[in-house]
Amino acid sequence: MAENIIEILRRNKDEAVIFDLDGTILDNNAFHLKSWKEYLKRIGREMTDEEYNKNINGRTNRDVVKYLYGNDLSEDDIWKYTNEKEALYREMYQPYIKPVEGLIPLLELLNQHNIPMGIATSGIQVNIEFMFEHVPIRQYFKTVVDSSFITHGKPHPEIFLKTAELLGITPEKCLVFEDAVVGIKSAKAAGMKVIAVATTHPREELAIADITVNNYTELL
Repeated sequence: MAENIIEILRRNKDEAVIFDLDGTILDNNAFHLKSWKEYLKRIGREMTDEEYNKNINGRTNRDVVKYLYGNDLSEDDIWKYTNEKEALYREMYQPYIKPVEGLIPLLELLNQHNIPMGIATSGIQVNIEFMFEHVPIRQYFKTVVDSSFITHGKPHPEIFLKTAELLGITPEKCLVFEDAVVGIKSAKAAGMKVIAVATTHPREELAIADITVNNYTELL
């Protein structure tokens, strides 16, 4: 019989859990892909699924916008393009917003065992508030770190190190949930163990994680 999340934490001697957001808390990857494609179509550019997974998924909007438009953009332009795309994402996703299967029972189980939890997301604050407005899980998280907290986006470890610092737990005692290869690399670089959630990539692409699950019901 597979271990549940509490047994895994005890075996690893982990003391905190950190969640990525997009594709890890919310089952929303298809809508980020769809909204990026629609946004780029409006400016006369096309994007393949392969390009999205390789160069966009899991990265900060700053890094994505620079990838798409070049490095010479002003701060105003970076935020303009970011806000345009993310408004499109929220409009598309709102009628369908839902957490990854098994997430809320998992959060409740962790909470019952007094495990501190945080969020480390490449996303922006308005998208986090959008999530909390429609999926009432704010109370489970001690800290939420978004792209405004950091200088270096994933795969740099900064965002996970910052989240561990705010949780008051050393990095090597944190367990991370991630769906994106770039995020797994980031958490590993921070010295953390990783459970991959296969909502975005095929399981074989997530082999660098310590454990891979299809959704959270496998850990209850």
